[in-house]
Amino acid sequence: MISFGWRAARWLLLVVALLHTPAARAADAISIGTVGSASANLWPVYIGIQKGFFEEAGLKVDIIYVQSSAALVQQLAAGSLDICMSTGLVDPIRAIDQGAAISIVRFEAQDPPYALVAKSSIKSLKDLKGKVISLGGPKDITRIYVEKMLAPSGIKPGDFDMVFAGATSARAQALLGGAVDAAILLPPFNFQAEAQGFNSLGLTVEYAPELPFSGTAVNKAWAGKNEAILKRLLAAHSKSLEWFYDDKNRDESIKILTSVSSLKPDDVSKSYDFFRKNNFFDKSGTISRKKMEALLEALQSLGDVQAKGNVERFVMQSVTKISD
Repeated sequence: MISFGWRAARWLLLVVALLHTPAARAADAISIGTVGSASANLWPVYIGIQKGFFEEAGLKVDIIYVQSSAALVQQLAAGSLDICMSTGLVDPIRAIDQGAAISIVRFEAQDPPYALVAKSSIKSLKDLKGKVISLGGPKDITRIYVEKMLAPSGIKPGDFDMVFAGATSARAQALLGGAVDAAILLPPFNFQAEAQGFNSLGLTVEYAPELPFSGTAVNKAWAGKNEAILKRLLAAHSKSLEWFYDDKNRDESIKILTSVSSLKPDDVSKSYDFFRKNNFFDKSGTISRKKMEALLEALQSLGDVQAKGNVERFVMQSVTKISD
Protein backbone atom coordinates (compact mmCIF):
# COMPACT_ATOMS: atom_id res chain seq x y z
CA MET A 1 0.00 0.00 0.00
CA ILE A 2 1.42 3.34 -1.04
CA SER A 3 1.65 5.77 1.83
CA PHE A 4 0.09 9.22 1.67
CA GLY A 5 3.53 10.80 1.93
CA TRP A 6 4.82 8.90 -1.11
CA ARG A 7 1.76 9.90 -3.17
CA ALA A 8 2.24 13.52 -2.17
CA ALA A 9 5.89 13.39 -3.19
CA ARG A 10 4.98 11.96 -6.59
CA TRP A 11 2.43 14.72 -7.18
CA LEU A 12 5.00 17.33 -6.17
CA LEU A 13 7.52 15.92 -8.65
CA LEU A 14 4.86 15.96 -11.39
CA VAL A 15 3.96 19.60 -10.68
CA VAL A 16 7.63 20.62 -10.76
CA ALA A 17 8.14 18.79 -14.08
CA LEU A 18 5.13 20.51 -15.62
CA LEU A 19 6.32 23.90 -14.44
CA HIS A 20 9.69 23.32 -16.10
CA THR A 21 8.29 21.95 -19.37
CA PRO A 22 8.50 24.68 -22.04
CA ALA A 23 5.17 25.66 -23.55
CA ALA A 24 4.56 24.64 -27.14
CA ARG A 25 5.90 27.37 -29.40
CA ALA A 26 3.27 29.25 -31.36
CA ALA A 27 3.53 28.81 -35.11
CA ASP A 28 5.30 31.60 -36.96
CA ALA A 29 2.82 33.44 -39.19
CA ILE A 30 3.83 34.24 -42.77
CA SER A 31 1.82 36.28 -45.25
CA ILE A 32 2.30 34.92 -48.78
CA GLY A 33 1.11 37.02 -51.69
CA THR A 34 0.22 35.68 -55.11
CA VAL A 35 -1.57 36.96 -58.20
CA GLY A 36 -5.20 36.37 -59.07
CA SER A 37 -6.89 33.34 -57.54
CA ALA A 38 -6.20 29.70 -56.75
CA SER A 39 -4.42 28.14 -59.72
CA ALA A 40 -2.09 25.35 -60.77
CA ASN A 41 0.91 27.65 -60.38
CA LEU A 42 0.49 27.61 -56.60
CA TRP A 43 -0.16 23.85 -56.42
CA PRO A 44 2.80 22.99 -54.15
CA VAL A 45 1.73 25.61 -51.61
CA TYR A 46 -1.78 24.15 -51.36
CA ILE A 47 -0.19 20.72 -50.94
CA GLY A 48 2.04 22.06 -48.17
CA ILE A 49 -0.98 23.47 -46.35
CA GLN A 50 -3.30 20.49 -46.70
CA LYS A 51 -0.64 17.83 -46.06
CA GLY A 52 0.61 19.72 -43.01
CA PHE A 53 4.17 20.31 -44.24
CA PHE A 54 4.14 23.99 -43.24
CA GLU A 55 2.54 23.18 -39.90
CA GLU A 56 5.22 20.56 -39.23
CA ALA A 57 7.79 23.29 -39.85
CA GLY A 58 6.12 25.51 -37.24
CA LEU A 59 4.57 27.84 -39.79
CA LYS A 60 1.11 29.33 -40.20
CA VAL A 61 0.69 30.32 -43.83
CA ASP A 62 -1.79 32.98 -44.92
CA ILE A 63 -2.30 33.30 -48.69
CA ILE A 64 -3.25 36.77 -49.94
CA TYR A 65 -4.45 37.17 -53.53
CA VAL A 66 -3.52 40.40 -55.31
CA GLN A 67 -4.98 41.73 -58.55
CA SER A 68 -1.76 42.05 -60.57
CA SER A 69 1.92 41.14 -60.47
CA ALA A 70 2.93 44.81 -60.35
CA ALA A 71 0.67 45.46 -57.34
CA LEU A 72 1.97 42.30 -55.69
CA VAL A 73 5.60 43.39 -55.95
CA GLN A 74 4.68 46.90 -54.77
CA GLN A 75 3.10 45.46 -51.61
CA LEU A 76 6.10 43.19 -51.07
CA ALA A 77 8.55 46.08 -51.36
CA ALA A 78 6.44 48.16 -48.96
CA GLY A 79 6.47 45.39 -46.35
CA SER A 80 2.74 44.67 -46.52
CA LEU A 81 3.68 41.12 -47.54
CA ASP A 82 6.54 38.97 -46.27
CA ILE A 83 6.87 36.75 -49.32
CA CYS A 84 5.48 36.41 -52.84
CA MET A 85 5.18 32.90 -54.27
CA SER A 86 4.30 31.74 -57.76
CA THR A 87 4.88 35.23 -59.08
CA GLY A 88 6.30 35.96 -62.50
CA LEU A 89 9.97 36.87 -62.23
CA VAL A 90 9.79 39.93 -64.48
CA ASP A 91 8.25 42.41 -62.04
CA PRO A 92 10.53 41.48 -59.11
CA ILE A 93 13.58 41.83 -61.38
CA ARG A 94 12.42 45.25 -62.60
CA ALA A 95 11.78 46.39 -59.03
CA ILE A 96 15.19 45.20 -57.81
CA ASP A 97 16.87 46.89 -60.77
CA GLN A 98 15.20 50.14 -59.68
CA GLY A 99 16.36 49.77 -56.08
CA ALA A 100 13.46 47.98 -54.35
CA ALA A 101 14.52 46.14 -51.20
CA ILE A 102 13.37 42.70 -52.30
CA SER A 103 15.22 39.55 -53.38
CA ILE A 104 14.49 36.39 -55.34
CA VAL A 105 15.12 33.21 -53.34
CA ARG A 106 14.11 30.38 -55.67
CA PHE A 107 12.67 29.44 -59.04
CA GLU A 108 9.29 27.73 -59.04
CA ALA A 109 8.19 27.16 -62.65
CA GLN A 110 11.63 26.80 -64.23
CA ASP A 111 10.16 26.90 -67.76
CA PRO A 112 7.22 28.91 -69.13
CA PRO A 113 4.07 26.70 -68.97
CA TYR A 114 2.07 28.76 -71.49
CA ALA A 115 0.15 27.71 -74.59
CA LEU A 116 -0.79 30.00 -77.48
CA VAL A 117 -4.46 29.27 -78.21
CA ALA A 118 -6.46 30.62 -81.17
CA LYS A 119 -9.87 30.57 -82.81
CA SER A 120 -10.83 27.37 -84.61
CA SER A 121 -10.34 29.05 -88.00
CA ILE A 122 -6.64 29.62 -87.20
CA LYS A 123 -4.70 26.41 -87.78
CA SER A 124 -1.04 27.39 -87.33
CA LEU A 125 1.24 30.07 -85.96
CA LYS A 126 1.82 31.55 -89.41
CA ASP A 127 -1.93 32.24 -89.64
CA LEU A 128 -1.57 34.81 -86.84
CA LYS A 129 -0.12 37.43 -89.17
CA GLY A 130 -2.43 40.44 -89.08
CA LYS A 131 -4.43 38.97 -86.18
CA VAL A 132 -5.17 40.30 -82.67
CA ILE A 133 -3.39 38.51 -79.81
CA SER A 134 -4.04 39.00 -76.10
CA LEU A 135 -0.86 39.36 -74.00
CA GLY A 136 -0.10 40.27 -70.41
CA GLY A 137 1.19 43.77 -71.14
CA PRO A 138 3.35 45.87 -73.50
CA LYS A 139 6.48 44.99 -71.50
CA ASP A 140 5.25 41.72 -70.04
CA ILE A 141 7.27 38.51 -70.41
CA THR A 142 4.34 37.06 -72.39
CA ARG A 143 5.21 39.50 -75.18
CA ILE A 144 8.69 38.00 -75.40
CA TYR A 145 7.21 34.50 -75.39
CA VAL A 146 4.81 35.27 -78.23
CA GLU A 147 7.44 37.02 -80.32
CA LYS A 148 9.76 34.02 -79.91
CA MET A 149 6.96 31.67 -80.93
CA LEU A 150 6.06 33.67 -84.04
CA ALA A 151 9.60 34.43 -85.27
CA PRO A 152 10.20 30.98 -86.89
CA SER A 153 7.05 31.54 -88.96
CA GLY A 154 8.44 34.85 -90.26
CA ILE A 155 6.07 36.99 -88.19
CA LYS A 156 7.81 40.01 -86.71
CA PRO A 157 6.69 42.59 -84.12
CA GLY A 158 4.29 44.89 -85.94
CA ASP A 159 2.89 42.04 -88.07
CA PHE A 160 0.15 41.43 -85.48
CA ASP A 161 -1.93 43.56 -83.13
CA MET A 162 -1.72 43.28 -79.35
CA VAL A 163 -4.27 43.84 -76.62
CA PHE A 164 -3.33 43.51 -72.97
CA ALA A 165 -4.83 41.78 -69.95
CA GLY A 166 -2.68 41.04 -66.90
CA ALA A 167 -4.36 37.84 -65.75
CA THR A 168 -4.64 34.62 -67.71
CA SER A 169 -8.33 34.37 -66.79
CA ALA A 170 -9.00 37.76 -68.43
CA ARG A 171 -7.12 36.74 -71.59
CA ALA A 172 -9.11 33.51 -71.73
CA GLN A 173 -12.38 35.42 -71.46
CA ALA A 174 -11.32 37.74 -74.27
CA LEU A 175 -10.60 34.74 -76.48
CA LEU A 176 -13.76 32.82 -75.58
CA GLY A 177 -15.84 35.96 -76.09
CA GLY A 178 -14.43 36.55 -79.56
CA ALA A 179 -12.71 39.84 -78.71
CA VAL A 180 -9.31 38.54 -79.86
CA ASP A 181 -8.05 35.97 -82.33
CA ALA A 182 -5.56 34.32 -79.99
CA ALA A 183 -4.31 34.48 -76.42
CA ILE A 184 -1.36 33.17 -74.44
CA LEU A 185 -2.78 31.09 -71.60
CA LEU A 186 -1.71 29.08 -68.58
CA PRO A 187 -3.30 25.76 -67.56
CA PRO A 188 -6.10 25.00 -67.09
CA PHE A 189 -7.48 27.89 -69.18
CA ASN A 190 -5.84 26.53 -72.34
CA PHE A 191 -7.59 23.19 -71.79
CA GLN A 192 -10.93 24.92 -71.22
CA ALA A 193 -10.55 26.79 -74.50
CA GLU A 194 -9.53 23.65 -76.40
CA ALA A 195 -12.60 21.85 -75.03
CA GLN A 196 -14.73 24.55 -76.68
CA GLY A 197 -13.14 24.09 -80.10
CA PHE A 198 -10.21 26.51 -79.96
CA ASN A 199 -6.83 25.41 -81.31
CA SER A 200 -3.59 25.12 -79.37
CA LEU A 201 -0.87 26.38 -81.74
CA GLY A 202 2.11 25.49 -79.56
CA LEU A 203 3.74 25.63 -76.14
CA THR A 204 6.08 28.40 -75.07
CA VAL A 205 8.53 25.90 -73.60
CA GLU A 206 9.13 24.61 -77.14
CA TYR A 207 10.37 28.07 -78.24
CA ALA A 208 11.81 29.64 -75.08
CA PRO A 209 13.01 26.82 -72.79
CA GLU A 210 15.87 29.02 -71.54
CA LEU A 211 13.52 31.51 -69.84
CA PRO A 212 12.33 30.75 -66.29
CA PHE A 213 8.78 31.80 -65.50
CA SER A 214 7.94 32.17 -61.81
CA GLY A 215 9.62 32.20 -58.43
CA THR A 216 9.60 33.18 -54.78
CA ALA A 217 10.60 36.70 -53.76
CA VAL A 218 10.98 38.16 -50.27
CA ASN A 219 10.99 41.50 -48.55
CA LYS A 220 14.66 41.92 -47.60
CA ALA A 221 14.00 43.59 -44.26
CA TRP A 222 11.65 40.79 -43.19
CA ALA A 223 13.98 38.08 -44.50
CA GLY A 224 16.99 39.61 -42.74
CA LYS A 225 15.20 39.38 -39.40
CA ASN A 226 13.59 36.00 -40.08
CA GLU A 227 16.13 34.01 -42.06
CA ALA A 228 15.53 30.83 -40.04
CA ILE A 229 11.78 31.07 -40.68
CA LEU A 230 12.41 31.62 -44.40
CA LYS A 231 14.65 28.56 -44.57
CA ARG A 232 11.94 26.47 -42.88
CA LEU A 233 9.41 27.74 -45.41
CA LEU A 234 11.63 26.85 -48.36
CA ALA A 235 12.34 23.40 -46.90
CA ALA A 236 8.61 22.75 -46.45
CA HIS A 237 7.99 23.93 -50.00
CA SER A 238 10.62 21.50 -51.28
CA LYS A 239 8.88 18.72 -49.37
CA SER A 240 5.61 19.67 -51.09
CA LEU A 241 7.29 19.51 -54.49
CA GLU A 242 8.69 16.04 -53.81
CA TRP A 243 5.19 14.94 -52.80
CA PHE A 244 3.69 16.43 -55.97
CA TYR A 245 6.18 14.58 -58.17
CA ASP A 246 5.46 11.21 -56.55
CA ASP A 247 3.22 9.37 -59.03
CA LYS A 248 1.22 7.69 -56.30
CA ASN A 249 -0.03 11.11 -55.17
CA ARG A 250 -1.60 12.05 -58.52
CA ASP A 251 -5.23 11.58 -57.51
CA GLU A 252 -4.83 13.34 -54.17
CA SER A 253 -2.94 16.22 -55.83
CA ILE A 254 -5.89 16.69 -58.19
CA LYS A 255 -8.33 16.63 -55.27
CA ILE A 256 -6.30 19.23 -53.36
CA LEU A 257 -6.28 21.80 -56.17
CA THR A 258 -9.93 21.12 -57.02
CA SER A 259 -10.91 21.69 -53.37
CA VAL A 260 -9.31 25.15 -53.15
CA SER A 261 -10.29 26.45 -56.58
CA SER A 262 -13.29 26.78 -58.85
CA LEU A 263 -11.61 24.55 -61.42
CA LYS A 264 -13.22 21.39 -62.78
CA PRO A 265 -11.61 18.05 -61.87
CA ASP A 266 -11.09 17.18 -65.54
CA ASP A 267 -9.23 20.45 -66.18
CA VAL A 268 -7.16 19.95 -63.03
CA SER A 269 -6.33 16.40 -64.12
CA LYS A 270 -5.07 17.65 -67.48
CA SER A 271 -3.08 20.37 -65.72
CA TYR A 272 -1.42 17.84 -63.44
CA ASP A 273 -0.32 15.68 -66.34
CA PHE A 274 0.87 18.78 -68.21
CA PHE A 275 3.03 20.00 -65.31
CA ARG A 276 4.38 16.53 -64.55
CA LYS A 277 5.21 15.61 -68.15
CA ASN A 278 7.19 18.81 -68.69
CA ASN A 279 8.72 18.99 -65.19
CA PHE A 280 7.77 22.64 -64.91
CA PHE A 281 8.20 22.87 -61.13
CA ASP A 282 11.84 23.21 -60.11
CA LYS A 283 12.85 20.81 -57.35
CA SER A 284 16.48 21.89 -56.96
CA GLY A 285 15.86 24.93 -54.78
CA THR A 286 18.69 26.65 -56.63
CA ILE A 287 18.70 29.48 -59.15
CA SER A 288 20.26 28.72 -62.51
CA ARG A 289 22.73 31.41 -63.52
CA LYS A 290 22.26 30.50 -67.18
CA LYS A 291 18.48 30.87 -67.06
CA MET A 292 18.63 34.03 -64.98
CA GLU A 293 21.08 35.65 -67.40
CA ALA A 294 18.84 34.67 -70.33
CA LEU A 295 15.87 36.35 -68.62
CA LEU A 296 17.89 39.48 -67.85
CA GLU A 297 18.99 39.66 -71.47
CA ALA A 298 15.38 39.33 -72.62
CA LEU A 299 14.32 42.17 -70.33
CA GLN A 300 17.18 44.29 -71.63
CA SER A 301 15.72 43.86 -75.09
CA LEU A 302 12.54 45.54 -73.78
CA GLY A 303 14.60 48.37 -72.29
CA ASP A 304 13.58 47.38 -68.76
CA VAL A 305 16.80 46.25 -67.08
CA GLN A 306 20.01 48.23 -67.26
CA ALA A 307 22.52 45.93 -65.61
CA LYS A 308 23.67 43.08 -67.80
CA GLY A 309 24.43 39.88 -65.94
CA ASN A 310 25.31 40.42 -62.27
CA VAL A 311 22.84 37.75 -61.18
CA GLU A 312 23.96 38.00 -57.54
CA ARG A 313 22.32 41.37 -56.93
CA PHE A 314 18.88 39.92 -57.68
CA VAL A 315 19.23 36.92 -55.34
CA MET A 316 19.36 36.47 -51.55
CA GLN A 317 22.57 34.49 -51.48
CA SER A 318 22.47 33.65 -47.77
CA VAL A 319 19.53 31.30 -48.36
CA THR A 320 19.79 30.47 -52.08
CA LYS A 321 22.49 28.73 -54.05
CA ILE A 322 23.21 29.93 -57.60
CA SER A 323 23.94 26.99 -59.87
CA ASP A 324 25.89 27.33 -63.11
